[in-house]
Amino acid sequence: MFQLPVYAADLNPTEGIWSLVKRDIGNLAAADLSQITRAVKGQLKRIRYRPTLVDGCLAETGLIMDD
Repeated sequence: MFQLPVYAADLNPTEGIWSLVKRDIGNLAAADLSQITRAVKGQLKRIRYRPTLVDGCLAETGLIMDD
């Protein structure tokens, strides 16, 4: 167990995933919230099927995941 600071974005792999999602939908001109929701879900689905992206986000933190 590691004692982390209150907020450490560098140690949070979800920040990397969110960065990937924002990069792909950054220029979306959505008409309503449901269109944004669909776009985010679509990006998360694409990321889910590319495990190397997820592994990369975890590796950027420098943390080691035990099997």
